[in-house]
Amino acid sequence: MKTILNIIWLVLCGLWMCLGYFLAGLLLCITIIGIPFGIAAFRIGIYALWPFGYTAVDRPDAGAGSFVGNVLWVILAGWWLALGHIFTGIALCVTIIGIPFGIANFKLIPLSLMPLGKEIVPSDAPFGVR
Repeated sequence: MKTILNIIWLVLCGLWMCLGYFLAGLLLCITIIGIPFGIAAFRIGIYALWPFGYTAVDRPDAGAGSFVGNVLWVILAGWWLALGHIFTGIALCVTIIGIPFGIANFKLIPLSLMPLGKEIVPSDAPFGVR
């Protein structure tokens, strides 16, 4: 079932959201300071491309640096990506078939705003295993 959902997601919005994250990642990697943010954008872009079967969890070793980085992320790219998820989610919720995918888009908004200090893991992985 995850594969079918991922294929439908890919066609409806996954490819476009992934391209948005990759564009943000490329722009952020222009400077040396932006490289960690660009890597986070690429990581989340792959998750946005194929999200079903994976989940984002908090990293226990994330500290104050992640918070500061997330504040910078929101200013540099996060709010653009969150707007993309909002508009795509609203557009998908117009049809009955698209409602689950719209809700999945809305669930990606917190990750698009605060990606640092998070890790993408398989949904069926035992708790605490990365």
